[in-house]
Amino acid sequence: MAAVPQFPTEALRGVRVVDFSHVIAGPFATFHLAQMGAEVTKVEKPGGGDVMRRTASGARAFTAFNAGKRMREIDIASDAGRAEVLALAREADVVVDNYRPGVLRRYGLGYDDVKAVNPRIIYCAISGYGCSDPARTSQGAYDHVIQAFTGMTMLAGTEGDPPVKTGFPVIDAATGIIGALAIVVALRERDRTGAGSFLDVSMWASALQLMYSFACETLTRDQEIPRVGNKGYSGSPGADTFACRDGWLAIGANTEAHVARLMQVLKVESAEVASLLEPASGEGSCFARARDPHAFRELLAARLLNHSAADLELRLNAAGVPAARVRTLREFTQEAIDTGLLQPIVLGDGDAQAITPGLGWRCLG
Repeated sequence: MAAVPQFPTEALRGVRVVDFSHVIAGPFATFHLAQMGAEVTKVEKPGGGDVMRRTASGARAFTAFNAGKRMREIDIASDAGRAEVLALAREADVVVDNYRPGVLRRYGLGYDDVKAVNPRIIYCAISGYGCSDPARTSQGAYDHVIQAFTGMTMLAGTEGDPPVKTGFPVIDAATGIIGALAIVVALRERDRTGAGSFLDVSMWASALQLMYSFACETLTRDQEIPRVGNKGYSGSPGADTFACRDGWLAIGANTEAHVARLMQVLKVESAEVASLLEPASGEGSCFARARDPHAFRELLAARLLNHSAADLELRLNAAGVPAARVRTLREFTQEAIDTGLLQPIVLGDGDAQAITPGLGWRCLG
C-alpha cells in the first residue's frame, strides 16, 4: 500500500489558505491544495466542527477530505474570533468560503472585509447556486438536489423511467476539483498581475461541466437529450450492456469495424448481420447503424446470454472491441491494486486512517 503521494507535494509550498469548508465540495478543494503543499488552516466551530466528523464513517471520512490541514476552533460570532480570523486572512493567499453566500459577511468576514486587510487575497466562494441569481443565492443545496435541478437525473435511465440519481455524490466531488483548479489559476494570475480576485464556484455550474458535451448540444440546438439507459452514446447498436451467464458485460462496438469484429467473436454469420445493419458507409471509421435496432439487440442479447462476461471481456478486447465486465466498486479497486493500475495512498492512522485513490493523476517525471 503506497504511503508516499504520486504528485508534487511541494508544488504549492508557501501558499497559505484559510478554509471555511464542510462536508465534501469545499473540503475536497482544499484537500487537493493541502496535498500539493499548501498550508491549509481549517476553521471549525467550537464544540462541533465539520459534520463529516459525525458521519457513519466517522474519523475515516473526515481524514479522507481533510488530511494535511491544520485544524483550528474559532468562534467567529465573537469579536475575538473575528479578529483572529482577520489576522489569519491578513497573512493568507486564499480564503475558501463554503458556507451559504452571505453567512461570513454577516460576521464581518466576507470578501470586502478580508480584501480590506489583504488586497491580494484570492477569495473562493463555493456554494450550491453561486452568487449570480439573487433569488437562489441563499438557498441550501445537496448533491442529489443539484442533480435534479440541472437535469442530470433525467439523463440517466431510459425514456419513461422516473428520475435516476447518479449512484455517488458526483457533483460534490466535481465542485471540489473545479474549486481547486480555479484557485490554482487565480494564484498564477496573481503572480502575473499582482491582483487578488473573487471566485464564484457553484455546484450547478460544476454539474454542467460534467455534462459538458450535452450542455453544449442543448444550448446550441435547443433540444432535449434522449435518455439511453445503459447504451453507449454513439448510437451504435453494438454499444450497450448485456446480461451474460456470470454477470453483465458492457460492449463498446461503436464503429462498423467494431461490430464486424464483435460478430466474428460471437460467430454470427455475416449474412445475418448484413440484414440487420445499414450498409457500410465506405467513408472510413463511422458509427454503425441498425435497420432494426430492437432486432439487432435481441440477436446480441440471445448470443451473449450463455457466454461468460469475464471470458468475453478478454476475447473482445484482444479483438480490438472495447468491453468490460460490470464490476462493483470493491471488485474494481481490489483488482486495480493487484494489477498496479491503482496505487492507493494512506492518510492518517488508527481509527482515523483512510485509504484513498489519490488526486486522480500522477507525476511520472
